[in-house]
Amino acid sequence: MTFSMRRALGVAVVAAAAGAAPLAAQGSPPPQVTVGGVVYTQYLYQLKDTLNHLNSFDVKRAYINVIGRFSGGIYTRVTADIYNPPTATGDSSRTYRIKYAYVQYTPTGSPLSFKIGEIHTPWLDWEEALWDYRMQGTMALERNGYASSAGFGAGVDGKWGADKVNMQVTFTNDRFYSQGQGDQRKWGQARVSVRAMDTDDSSRVGGLRVTGFADYGNLVGGAQRQRWLGMVSYKSKQITLAGEGAITRDAGVNGHVYSAFGVYKFTPSKAALLARVDIFHPQAGNTTDKQTRFIGGVSYQISPNLRVLGDWDYVTYQGTPTAGQEATRSQALFQTQFTF
Repeated sequence: MTFSMRRALGVAVVAAAAGAAPLAAQGSPPPQVTVGGVVYTQYLYQLKDTLNHLNSFDVKRAYINVIGRFSGGIYTRVTADIYNPPTATGDSSRTYRIKYAYVQYTPTGSPLSFKIGEIHTPWLDWEEALWDYRMQGTMALERNGYASSAGFGAGVDGKWGADKVNMQVTFTNDRFYSQGQGDQRKWGQARVSVRAMDTDDSSRVGGLRVTGFADYGNLVGGAQRQRWLGMVSYKSKQITLAGEGAITRDAGVNGHVYSAFGVYKFTPSKAALLARVDIFHPQAGNTTDKQTRFIGGVSYQISPNLRVLGDWDYVTYQGTPTAGQEATRSQALFQTQFTF
């Protein structure tokens, strides 16, 4: 083989290798794995606890998120939930559990995403995104024991027309993620939200929206369990307004839950006013069990990673409150949310 021929073959091999490298990179992009988290802290003062003047600093929740994005439409998430144990032991340590652990598959060009594992349930993740102040406490359905933000099962998310229609359907075990596996029964949950009017907020919860939610199944042991909820909401970059009503049925007992909330953001300031009212009536027709919670406060976004909130949380009782309820019904709180 002549020198010129060998040189030509060498140039051809180098050129082929150089051209193949970008094609290989395009065909199999490297996975992206990120780690982040969010923490809620608070200082609480019991305004009506005249005997003990209870006040305390606390870390209410810490979430650690590990998220993976892979080729072929594969997304994974594992979230560790670090929280106060339910039983007082005199130890200020925290315990932990897995809140989310799932794999999601979105086919190329499809409006649907399929999940399996320990997944978001349809209602609370969506409502918390609308309210945007999970740092203050849980939403009305969860606070009163009617819903959980996660469950073990499978589901599908969908969105059409830049979130003009947003929906989620799940099929999960018959207990909350924090309660174990339950028995052989299952819960089916579904939410659909339709944007009737656009605003300057193009997120999945933005605009004037009408939203419905249903939760149907059985409790452990077989008793009936149902939730039916409707909401009308409006969200722009400056204003959030929402009102919802829910009918609940547990083992033949009908109840009602109502909630209305609003947020006004001052521009160009980073301050905001917020207000919320929750009405909890566990047994329809009962004249002594209704509770009404009032929440009001002022928040300030110090940086993209740090928000503070000063608020008042007050509960009224239809019946005569117990001594414990009377002492804790009025709370002044200073709360923070920071992300990393």
